[in-house]
Amino acid sequence: MTPTIIVHGGAKTITDNKVAPNNAGCTAAAEAGWAVLISGGTAAEAVEAATRVLEADLTFNAGLDATLNSDKEVELDAAIMEGSLSWRAIAPPTPGANAAVQGIRHPISVVRKMMDEKPRLLVARGGECFARDCGAEMPRYAK
Repeated sequence: MTPTIIVHGGAKTITDNKVAPNNAGCTAAAEAGWAVLISGGTAAEAVEAATRVLEADLTFNAGLDATLNSDKEVELDAAIMEGSLSWRAIAPPTPGANAAVQGIRHPISVVRKMMDEKPRLLVARGGECFARDCGAEMPRYAK
């Protein structure tokens, strides 16, 4: 099988002055994921690598500088699902997800840790506690 990776920078209107930064960010993310794939990494590892690039790039609505909620706070969601799906779902997927978490630099990396330990969905403080317990980068932890 030939490795393939597709990255998108979100569903948004891109003004003319933001086209180049959006293209550069998506290209950098795809290259990070591609590097994982061609070195024998898993699809989930490639997704994590690509998403970390987007989370760190201020061009995108991701990471600690994402859009504020109605309370003027950043809440982040991330998810990965890995598995073989068919009409009969012979091999169940291995999901990991967090939602409405705050203060986590790379929520996608926390999701990867969830997948390795015990697949689940953690929300808000539960996701933040898991992130802190597993040593995630939390530069601006909100209590």
